[in-house]
Amino acid sequence: MKLIVLDRDGVINEDSDEYIKSVDEWIPIPGSMEAIARLNRGGFRVVVATNQSGISRGMFDLETLSAMHKKMHELAGVAGGHIEGIFFCPHGPDDKCNCRKPKPGLFQEIQARTGFNLEGVPCVGDSLRDLQAGASMGCSTLLVKTGKGKKTLEKSKDELPKGTLVFDNLTAVAEHLVPDDPFANNR
Repeated sequence: MKLIVLDRDGVINEDSDEYIKSVDEWIPIPGSMEAIARLNRGGFRVVVATNQSGISRGMFDLETLSAMHKKMHELAGVAGGHIEGIFFCPHGPDDKCNCRKPKPGLFQEIQARTGFNLEGVPCVGDSLRDLQAGASMGCSTLLVKTGKGKKTLEKSKDELPKGTLVFDNLTAVAEHLVPDDPFANNR
């Protein structure tokens, strides 16, 4: 088995500058659930690493976050996929924690809990901080143009970790990592 680390907002689901604060606002990006299923069929264990500062900002609570993640798990399951774990930082930018990306805390926790050495593990994000956090643990970095990805590419192209690959969306990432999926056209 292999491991892949996905950011949530802007990679799996639609993002918003106003934050994703409710189950109704959590809307999957077209094709993302099928991409997760394709990754699973290709032997990848899928985990999510996500900053969720809306909690510390009082925009939503842990119960609401749990409900959003339940919806994500259910929709992935309907598509034939499985998300093994969700690692999140509930802190704000001024909380001085070690888990808020671009700091490595979430990735350190993923490594400790899964037993995987993250060297070379694909890390998919739509922002520079997603990729910086993964790169700090030796992950290979993949930027998607969904969410804030296009803006990241325009504003931070020279700051991207060395060797970052760029894709249109999570579907394109899954097709790149699992090119020979016999089930892809049968769904």
